[in-house]
Amino acid sequence: MAALDAVAGWPVGVAAVGVVGAAGTLETAGPLDRPLRWASLTKLVTALAALVAVEEGILGLDQPAGPPGVTVRHLLAHAGGFGPDGTVLARPGTRRIYTNIGYELLGDTVAEASELGFATYVDEAVLAPLGLEGTTLDGSPASGAVGPGRDLLRLGTELMAPGLLAPSTLAEATTVAFPGLAGVLPGFGQQQTNDWGLGPEIRDHKSPHWTGARNSPRSFGHFGQAGGFLWVDPEAGLACACLTDRSFGPWALEAWPPLSDAVLAAHAP
Repeated sequence: MAALDAVAGWPVGVAAVGVVGAAGTLETAGPLDRPLRWASLTKLVTALAALVAVEEGILGLDQPAGPPGVTVRHLLAHAGGFGPDGTVLARPGTRRIYTNIGYELLGDTVAEASELGFATYVDEAVLAPLGLEGTTLDGSPASGAVGPGRDLLRLGTELMAPGLLAPSTLAEATTVAFPGLAGVLPGFGQQQTNDWGLGPEIRDHKSPHWTGARNSPRSFGHFGQAGGFLWVDPEAGLACACLTDRSFGPWALEAWPPLSDAVLAAHAP
């Protein structure tokens, strides 16, 4: 039985799922060419754009951005200390408070540094170079991307073996920023150690979690309220991408971890 066979039984109208490894695409299910909402998976694209700007020298990870004391690094890692409505709740770097506002501030910062509209910069710096021809960013840098599963899978390939970023930059982005911070992982509750990199969430030993029990602690990625996810497991050399037309909810809590475990059981070395 193929690892993705269970996708056909999910309680969704449309599901597009794929798995890639070093040799290319290993398995797919569903219409990977159909555009679907990415929701918070957009943050991975926005983070890449910010990191490209850092490599170009027009942006600094430790330059001020947003409220006093907050830097680009804080915004990327959800460590700015402000809540979903922008209210300051903690000193920067002391709590992991997941917020879309931080990524909207990040988009504004990149736009100002590049002297381009943020969507234009994303297209020129990330989407076009990676060949994500079916994906557009219309609206929030935190949640506004729409595109097909094939493009999300291509993004997973980039995050396994970077061509857009220097390997050292990706390594920093997928290493815990501001280690040891507690915080709420949306949909999964309070985590004593809510590890995050510069854009991607890092699995570490979080429980419960949206990836599988077989995923290594080094796995990183993101999920979105539109019902999709992307994870990369460097130890397994695999990435798995998923987009659906049903919002995240209890169905995803039941479906996603077993699927990830099946993927790793079938395709990990």
